[in-house]
Amino acid sequence: MADTNVIKLPVTEERGPATKRARPPQFDPEEEEQNRQKNVKRVAALGEKDGSVKLLEELVFGAEAELLHRLVEQEDEERTDTLLVEDEDEESGESEDESEARLQLQPARKAAWVDEDDELEEEVDMKHRYRRHLVRGEAESTMTKQKLQQRMREQFQKSMGGAPSWAESGAKKKKKKADDDDDDDEDENEEEEEDDLLRRTGNFVAFSDTLPSGIVRMKKCLHANSARPSEDRLTTVQFHPSAQVVMTAGLDQSVSLFQVDGKTNPKIQSIHLERFPVHKAQFSRDGETVIATSLKNKMFYLYDMMEGRVTPVHSVRGLNEARVKEFSVCPEGGALLLTGTNGYLHLLTLKTKEVVRSMKINGDVCGVAFSHDSGKVFINSEEGEVYVWDMRSSRCVNRFADDGCVKGTSIAASRNGQYLACGSQSGVVNIYSQEACLNSANPKPLKAVMNLLTSATSLTFNPTSEILAIASRAEDEAVRLVHLPSLSVFSNFPVSKRKFVYRASCLDFSPHSGFFSLANNKGHAPLFRLLHYKDF
Repeated sequence: MADTNVIKLPVTEERGPATKRARPPQFDPEEEEQNRQKNVKRVAALGEKDGSVKLLEELVFGAEAELLHRLVEQEDEERTDTLLVEDEDEESGESEDESEARLQLQPARKAAWVDEDDELEEEVDMKHRYRRHLVRGEAESTMTKQKLQQRMREQFQKSMGGAPSWAESGAKKKKKKADDDDDDDEDENEEEEEDDLLRRTGNFVAFSDTLPSGIVRMKKCLHANSARPSEDRLTTVQFHPSAQVVMTAGLDQSVSLFQVDGKTNPKIQSIHLERFPVHKAQFSRDGETVIATSLKNKMFYLYDMMEGRVTPVHSVRGLNEARVKEFSVCPEGGALLLTGTNGYLHLLTLKTKEVVRSMKINGDVCGVAFSHDSGKVFINSEEGEVYVWDMRSSRCVNRFADDGCVKGTSIAASRNGQYLACGSQSGVVNIYSQEACLNSANPKPLKAVMNLLTSATSLTFNPTSEILAIASRAEDEAVRLVHLPSLSVFSNFPVSKRKFVYRASCLDFSPHSGFFSLANNKGHAPLFRLLHYKDF
């Protein structure tokens, strides 16, 4: 039995006699060169049949540099051909008709957006009042949309004196330029200006010296007395005649001065008058003194701002009145015109504190306004009549009835001597010409402003006589600004989602109309910046 643990070795065949190893053929340079030439010819023949295969073969065989050089030469040739074509076009000198025909052969630009409804052949009724002016005959009672658009386009071009230059095609611009050879320089300047206008963005709106109507440009600022709000109803707000200062006074027995900057409005000074609720306070003509009166007192106060001294005036020589409530500062300075009872007016000098002259009208006085030259004073009575008094001769020079007025409430005169405004209990404010009020016994109002529904209690002209502010203290937000050149009311004041003005009892403008403020029943003095005016 064979031993299974024995590993058998592979059987080796019997070796025959040893053969001699063949030597490699010897290298023959001439034969190798012939073979290489044959391969090159074959590749050349293959490249003649297919250029892409030839390029591929050259790349495979390492002809990268030659291939890149050939590609660069081909690109330069194409660029040169393009430049030559452009030069030929410029030198060809084709006529304008040929160029226009060539432009017409070019495909038209496709619209960026198409409305499917425009393609419908819908008939439009031309009898509508907005389209009657486009009808040229009775037969055109209806018109298609396309024809209507063409008719409107023709009307627009006619009103504009022709199609605008920016809407013309390139061929038309070129032809028009050839027709106007004499004005080439002017046309080039205009085109440059138009191109410059279209390229740049900026503020191209120039400000006019004349106040525009419709909308008054204004900015709401911080309350003028925000540094010290009044605890009770404000009765007075007035700007200083020369300094950037505003004064407020009210029933909380105080008079306060604030610096006006529109941002913080810091308080300058505040004085408290014991048991003296202020009904009215005003600066003197020189702005150095404040005069303050109360509701039920015959006494009034003089506050010297330069010395910081408060002087009470307990009695006035020659004044037979139970109380001193309403007054006006005379434009000439140094005198007050006190409103008494039963139609009396008393002229008081501040130097001697005595009455030097008195005037009387029929009915009670409800308002006083001085003319621009201080020589005349307009007095409105509760009976609805206006009296014109000469201050030097102390006599009435004219008298007329306020048109449609049953009971007068207020009066104001513009500083330029052009307008006179009279307010009534019905809320109507009549605007007259001062010249007519001085010379006519029955002047007709230039405008009757009917925007107030309650009694017109406050009237104020701005220093430039372009704005008339009217207000009623009987209703919230009852304040309007009237544009005097057009005798129209500004539509954007007051406009707010919430109440801001409330009930205004006094109105005033800064010396150059830069700011406008009012006193309301909440103890605040809302402040507005009129952006049309640059100065305070």
